[in-house]
Amino acid sequence: MATIDLPEADFAALPAMDGGVFTAPLQRPAHLGEDWLEPAQRDYASDEHAIWDELYARQMDVLPGRAAGAFLAGTQKLALGRGGVPEFARLSRELGALTGWSVVPVPMLIPDHVFFWHLANRRFPAGNFIRSRETFDYIEEPDVFHDVFGHVPMLADPVYADYMQAYGRAGWKAMRYNRLKALGSLYWYTVEFGLIMEGDGLRAYGAGILSGPTEAVFALEAQSPNRIFLNVDRVMRTGYVIDDLQPTYFVIESLNDLYHQTVDRDFDRLYRSLNPGFTYANTAVIDIDDVLHRGTQEYFLRGGRASGATPV
Repeated sequence: MATIDLPEADFAALPAMDGGVFTAPLQRPAHLGEDWLEPAQRDYASDEHAIWDELYARQMDVLPGRAAGAFLAGTQKLALGRGGVPEFARLSRELGALTGWSVVPVPMLIPDHVFFWHLANRRFPAGNFIRSRETFDYIEEPDVFHDVFGHVPMLADPVYADYMQAYGRAGWKAMRYNRLKALGSLYWYTVEFGLIMEGDGLRAYGAGILSGPTEAVFALEAQSPNRIFLNVDRVMRTGYVIDDLQPTYFVIESLNDLYHQTVDRDFDRLYRSLNPGFTYANTAVIDIDDVLHRGTQEYFLRGGRASGATPV
């Protein structure tokens, strides 16, 4: 099994990966250092600021009654609707005062080990670009709107902020066991596409749901997807789809539930039991599942986004 050179519990140092750890091959731009950080947040043109404002207004029309309370509270505390792309330095000051996090600019997707390192040190890497009008409704690579609007408000919640740091530190162990794919599934089904039970019903806290109007409705109201209570071992054995609406969403009972299900888990034992690939399809319902809603899967049976199927 491949190994990774990591000082024990030294999260200050960027881990040096060997060639045997399975991770996406990304070419670092020549002007960046090993931390992959841009020297500064870019200056956005007036039309780019207008795109942010339009995206923000569209989401805030959709999200009341659908977004988690912690997310809505975070957007208010950080005043993300004050106009234009938020300044990272200002966000970092305000977020730092709340939970000790900062927001740092990166040019693109960054390597797993660098991403984990930033999270482990309470830095959230955000794309230093915004989508065009041609990609207004759907962009494959996360931009500043997805990263800042979708992710950053949740970091104003102390429990969630601690979860994200713990997730980053968990990356060290996943790399030791060469199980980044499994840890990636946990991120996908919680941080990106997680649902939470609140006193007034089911809500979304995942950034992939919160930053897109179609998924915000589909995840919570459509008959097609499964909604299953989170089981960390099961989720880390489950595949996911990156270019369409999700066939399955996993539900937590609270942010404390999310934190304790992950931080209290013996991941050494779990990683030793995991296969390199996924065990369960992203549409599967299995006998150990605590099912909130068993989906019809009609959207996916009709071919999903590629066929122009209507989310149902």
